[in-house]
Amino acid sequence: MASEDTDENVNPGTGEPAGSGPARPAEDSGASADRPLDPKVAAAVAEAAGPGSGETVRIDSWIWAVRLIKTRSLGAAACRGGHVHVNGERVKPAYSVRVGDEVRLRHEGRERVVIVKRLIRKRVGAPVAVQCYIDNSPPPPPREAVAPAGLRDRGAGRPTKRDRRELERLRGLAAPGPAAGPGGGFAGPGGRPKGR
Repeated sequence: MASEDTDENVNPGTGEPAGSGPARPAEDSGASADRPLDPKVAAAVAEAAGPGSGETVRIDSWIWAVRLIKTRSLGAAACRGGHVHVNGERVKPAYSVRVGDEVRLRHEGRERVVIVKRLIRKRVGAPVAVQCYIDNSPPPPPREAVAPAGLRDRGAGRPTKRDRRELERLRGLAAPGPAAGPGGGFAGPGGRPKGR
């Protein structure tokens, strides 16, 4: 555990503390052309165990590592369910992602469209994760557009059975019941409908 803590504060390759020494060139730190990376972010990206030349990263692992999805198992389930597309094709969890691929992910009612900029295997913090892809996702709908179904006024009291059924109908939770028969569907003694 102590070795992990000390390794986090060391520049990879040089062995010097992260805050001291000359800055690494832009091409080594993975800086984009428009703005340089923060030295701490660059060190974290390098430490995130990016694959060497010729190595690949699974798509379920990559979408988890860059924080597009909460767990790797959810990423694998999204792939198996057809919610992940790479370059327009539906992919399996073991698909090898490459730099420059377009990843489309539908999760929690929102579509994310990202271009792979860097391959990483370990999950990293949000400031580091955004350096690993270019986000081309459409903006999420405003909160006002998504109307919550079935909210009651504060202090309105406990809902009646009729209110509860109405709320379930609005939320889409109500299961279609059996159709009522000619006698209204009420059963008499013995479980048989009345009037027969």
